[in-house]
Amino acid sequence: MITRSNFKKRLLAAVAGLSSICCLPADASLFQAGEVKAERFILVAAPIGDGSNSQLNIYEQVRDRRPCFARQGNKPTIVNPLLGTFDFTGICNRYIDSNGYSVRVGNRDFGPEMRLTISHQAGEAILMGHSPDGLALLVARAGGGGSGFVELKMEPGWKVMRRQFGKRALGHVYIYRDTMPETK
Repeated sequence: MITRSNFKKRLLAAVAGLSSICCLPADASLFQAGEVKAERFILVAAPIGDGSNSQLNIYEQVRDRRPCFARQGNKPTIVNPLLGTFDFTGICNRYIDSNGYSVRVGNRDFGPEMRLTISHQAGEAILMGHSPDGLALLVARAGGGGSGFVELKMEPGWKVMRRQFGKRALGHVYIYRDTMPETK
């Protein structure tokens, strides 16, 4: 049973805890970015519906028991998402939406403020970050025309990093850059 006194103590403790979060500088973040083994990750333009549109998928090879994906060719590199053919629990991670990935530049975690979208320009899949204020960042591209699951290769300066809380690695990855790229 919660007494009035107990409720008041809990409420004051919660407010005190929130004050440390709400008063962070604008570009500071509750989370940090931790290094990952880049060769264990792949960004993929995954077809939606009839294949005329794509969404970003990020695959991670966690353990080497079975491969999570296979690559074929170059410009573009076609990806076979093998993780769809077996129970990949504990072997692979798949990040398919903004619950699993977001954009971070330096100390600024854009979270839901920046949407990652794939467009097709001249037949090539291009990954862009878009913010509500009109900022558009080129993040990755396929390097050529292709259909199906196509690897997206990051533009210079971009890399995958893992979200951390203190020293604890979380199940969320960042599409990360140290500094904001020059926009045209």
